Amino acid sequence: MESLFLLLPVSFLFVIGIGIALYWAVFSGQFDDTEENGKSILEDNDSNHT
Repeated sequence: MESLFLLLPVSFLFVIGIGIALYWAVFSGQFDDTEENGKSILEDNDSNHT
């Protein structure tokens, strides 16, 4: 029973931290253009090689 007094607040802080990280990721534009990054792997662009 005593372990619940420690585990519940710790898990609550983890949930809050994950929520803040997800909020930051969504509203800072991390998920704006996921298609372009996937397509860039398939394109043959050798102009950057020296």
